[in-house]
Amino acid sequence: MEDKHSTQNIEDKIMSEIKSGNVKLRSKYIFWVEKWGMGSALALTILGAVLLFCLLLFYLRETDNLWYLSFGSRGVFAFLESFPYTLVVVFIALIFIAGFILKKTGALYAKPFSYVSLVLVLSIMALGTVFTFVHVAEIIERQAFGGKPHGMILRPFFGQGMGKRMWGIAGRVIALDKNSATIQTPQEIIVIDIENLNKKNIPQLEQGLFVAAVGERTKDVFKAFEIKVIPEGKMPMIDRGIERRFGPPRIKMLMNSEARVCVKGCAQNHNTPEICFGECLEKYLPIE
Repeated sequence: MEDKHSTQNIEDKIMSEIKSGNVKLRSKYIFWVEKWGMGSALALTILGAVLLFCLLLFYLRETDNLWYLSFGSRGVFAFLESFPYTLVVVFIALIFIAGFILKKTGALYAKPFSYVSLVLVLSIMALGTVFTFVHVAEIIERQAFGGKPHGMILRPFFGQGMGKRMWGIAGRVIALDKNSATIQTPQEIIVIDIENLNKKNIPQLEQGLFVAAVGERTKDVFKAFEIKVIPEGKMPMIDRGIERRFGPPRIKMLMNSEARVCVKGCAQNHNTPEICFGECLEKYLPIE
């Protein structure tokens, strides 16, 4: 009887607080909106993390980043310079945001945050891997460089792959000289100085080959410490960047005397190598 009387007193007290306006009841629709809002935010955050992990795998597989590690200690700076920090930072941030939302929903309130994060990371990595195999990343890349406003938002995630390098470089050979190789990169045409390399370690270079080098950029010349020929198709994102910048590759390059005179005269007018080689390519070597 005493428990029943105590419960009645509590009910009466709550009802009096509600009637006095000290306690305000919330509509059930507000709870529904909050629930669906949190669920939508969680779904969008996880989807964003999946797409970013997919892009991370795509980036590492299709750019020059991991190739610099094959140069040993000389390639470490080039690797760090070309690493996709933006992708990794935003990916980690989304993981924490998704974990926080999941905890706030109360779905896993009894589980520690470390456990929630581990489950999220493993699930996102699995889905991101699947997205990579179904070529979602290629679609995103095309949108990023398609010239449309919504695609421009995605371009920063590819910035490290398309940016200029101070310590490493990768591109297609378009001209050869005794002590240098001129290559196209996604940003420019640049001369690689190979004069100081050990002649025994210089691979057989030919026009049209894809190469990667580690060294140091000085003004408009890249001084190479080591250079390697990269098999065709091993850096497809870099290759596509070159094609977007300069058009389809040309088989015949600047090896004839007229083209050499053209480049020399252009350089004497204090033009950059990019301008000179571009003008002389158009003048003497029509697209095949």
